[in-house]
Amino acid sequence: MRDYVIMTDSCCDLSAVMAEELALTVLPLSFVMEGKEYFNYLDNRDIDPGDFYTRLRAGTLGTTSAINVAVFSEAMTAQVEQGRDILCIAFSSGLSTTYQSACIAAGDVMAAHPDSRVLVCDSRAASLGQGLLVYLAAMEKRKGKSLEEVRDFVEERKDHIDHWFTVDDLNHLKRGGRVSATAALVGTMLQMKPVLHVDGEGHLIPVSKVRGRKASISALLNKMEELVEDPSVVFISHGDCLEEAEALGESIKAKYKVDKLVINYVGPVIGNHSGPGTLALFFQGKHK
Repeated sequence: MRDYVIMTDSCCDLSAVMAEELALTVLPLSFVMEGKEYFNYLDNRDIDPGDFYTRLRAGTLGTTSAINVAVFSEAMTAQVEQGRDILCIAFSSGLSTTYQSACIAAGDVMAAHPDSRVLVCDSRAASLGQGLLVYLAAMEKRKGKSLEEVRDFVEERKDHIDHWFTVDDLNHLKRGGRVSATAALVGTMLQMKPVLHVDGEGHLIPVSKVRGRKASISALLNKMEELVEDPSVVFISHGDCLEEAEALGESIKAKYKVDKLVINYVGPVIGNHSGPGTLALFFQGKHK
């Protein structure tokens, strides 16, 4: 059986240390802010997350870019020329063209290297939801599962990776077209906080609005109680609100037997759209 690598992109929001432990190949998306291009490397070498969110709070916005076909082709070719096949788990096709680029590149690479296998999965996930799916896939690979077996596992599991999150500032969602200007204005005046999730097609869907930050965080816990299937692994990402993320994690650990709790920043490519104060909870649920 040929060796294979798990490839993903930086919208998985895993830490660089964790990505290295899992032996992942991670390609960065990019963004432009104040005329300068930055790459969303997991080790934050281009921009510190705290600095990024400070700029967002000051009103500076960036424009984000997906990974193009050429970048995927180069990375995939480097692996297959070393005799390794690839399982690529990409950022949701409902939120980015990254998945489509990976598919085109995979076809090109296999055409040029007929003995290679490059399989691409649409995670239909974002941030540490994608990270959770990639983590679970890496655990299956460690068990000795084949490329196709792990691909099949990912295709089944992705419909059970629950994403529930809230944002602190509706204006970032307004700029992304997720809420109307009127809804953002009224919601901000009334301290309304939206609760959103990523649906089965990988799209970002507003579900409800509650009044106040505490109520919105409680809503995330309530959704977990309603939907959780396996609480052993829980991931939380945040838009520069670590204390709230840690408090959410402690609340979950007090209620469930959690073997692995991972907390990390929402990276700048996603954070540019969700804004500071985003708090996101990811777990394995009965359904998405």
